[in-house]
Amino acid sequence: MQKRIRQRQPKDSIKPLTTSSVLNRVYSHRGIEDASELDYSLHHLLPYNQLTGIDIAVDLLVEAVYQQQRILIVGDFDADGATSSALSKLVLTDFGASHVDFLVPNRFEFGYGLSPELVDVAKQFRPDLIVTVDNGISSIAGVKAAQEAGIKVLVTDHHLAGDELPEADAIVNPNQPGDTFPSKNLAGVGVVFYVLLALRARLRELGWFEKQQIAEPNLAHYLDIVALGTVADVVPLDANNRLLVHNGLRLIRAGRCRPGISALLQLAKRQLAKVTATDLGFAVGPRLNAAGRLDDMSIGIECLLAEEKNRANELAEILHSLNSDRQQVEQEMQDEALSKLEEMDWHAGEFAHSVCLYEPHWHQGVVGLLASRIKDKVNKPCIVFANADDSNVKGSARSVKEVHIRDALALIDSRHPKLIDKFGGHAMAAGLSLSLDNLKAFQQAFEQAVTDLLNGKAIEDVIETDGELAEEELSIETAVQLAQAGPFGQGFPEPAFDGEFEVLNHRIVGENHLKLTLRSPEQENAVQAIAFRIDVEDWLSQPANRIRAVYKPDINDYFNVPELQLLIQYFERLA
Repeated sequence: MQKRIRQRQPKDSIKPLTTSSVLNRVYSHRGIEDASELDYSLHHLLPYNQLTGIDIAVDLLVEAVYQQQRILIVGDFDADGATSSALSKLVLTDFGASHVDFLVPNRFEFGYGLSPELVDVAKQFRPDLIVTVDNGISSIAGVKAAQEAGIKVLVTDHHLAGDELPEADAIVNPNQPGDTFPSKNLAGVGVVFYVLLALRARLRELGWFEKQQIAEPNLAHYLDIVALGTVADVVPLDANNRLLVHNGLRLIRAGRCRPGISALLQLAKRQLAKVTATDLGFAVGPRLNAAGRLDDMSIGIECLLAEEKNRANELAEILHSLNSDRQQVEQEMQDEALSKLEEMDWHAGEFAHSVCLYEPHWHQGVVGLLASRIKDKVNKPCIVFANADDSNVKGSARSVKEVHIRDALALIDSRHPKLIDKFGGHAMAAGLSLSLDNLKAFQQAFEQAVTDLLNGKAIEDVIETDGELAEEELSIETAVQLAQAGPFGQGFPEPAFDGEFEVLNHRIVGENHLKLTLRSPEQENAVQAIAFRIDVEDWLSQPANRIRAVYKPDINDYFNVPELQLLIQYFERLA
């Protein structure tokens, strides 16, 4: 499907925030109006006292630390949940808590969140306090079951709240009703980081560290974990999140990160000194997530907790192997899904605005990735289902910017109260479960809900760029400046540029990568470029002499001789 290339425009005139005209343009396109917004010093971090419930949460934790109660961290089976769990255990232990354990539900046995069934497992740890991380805001029954068992519950979460809140002893969630925290974009790991900041401040006031002869922990030393969870969860990188990620990346580049993060980066063939947010999102995050998708996220958490390099390497190897397995499973599912799409004539027909796919044998842990791939392919909201058991299915939804996917599910639930068993999520991603017998009715209800939410508005298939680069801007210097200018990510997109080029030379490298030598009509010098994972058969059947490309300037130092290389993200044949 051909996309429309649209160049971003600044809201006002471009301000000289740096000495680089390219960076000034990039920052202007992302709404940066003052150089102070690029100051990522930690004293600019938003204050924790604006989070609703933070004082009560700290009261619970102070009591648990002082009385050496048993604390059980209940996490989620994704990278945000893993980093949240690891951060909580590490920091609470450093604060002097003696009994801190973690428990993550196996997605295939328990599903998401603090369920009553998971509480039964939690009882084996004999906890005095359960702290949920990256979940809990929708765990009405689970929180009730815990309290009936005499266990206090502190919910820390960032997901959107439903109509009813759990009756926990304390809730910290910037997205709960009435919360005044300025940033609603914290990941789960960001929320619990704030809770730990507030707890440290209270313990300091009480003289706890001095009395216990404990060196007061510097929580900035844990920002590598916070950065990983924030980027991997694809939350918008607003100013506060960029600050957290920037300082986490500084730790990693300086070689002062957790051994497990270092091991995963090395397995992904990333250089620590040059790590970017993109590397966390596309290299470390998937390897960490693979444990929760195919096996048990406890492996990922243990990797983050590992203190010894050898142990970290051993666990990272397991995660790397699981990720390879995940890639193979995903590819097989994607091939089947694309075949089904061709049979469905997804361009129009009965389901003109949405796609729902189901195969009983598809892997439950991979349906979210498949939904994302199909959404990108068809540019429509997509839900992929797999069997949960003989009579129920679980689905993972991914959406486009024009359709808030959780709102779509809420609309279906209000119109058909017994159609969906459970659902939850964000604007762009959600999960749900329902009876297999209801699947066909749900597909029709989903199409209607998406159609109504669109209200006649078209779904755009647009790639936004930062315009063209002049010949003097196509340089190694520009590539270096852009690499150091982040962090970029969701809501603060990585710079991309576009231009028309003459194709001087081309060849296939690896299995499906296209290596090109290009020259712009206005430029004298040729430049090297590469497009990864292309349709080789399509290119070889009709190679182009001229293309319009969307690209990112990069440095290829494969032979230890730095050379400018354009990483092509999308291209169109012009001739």
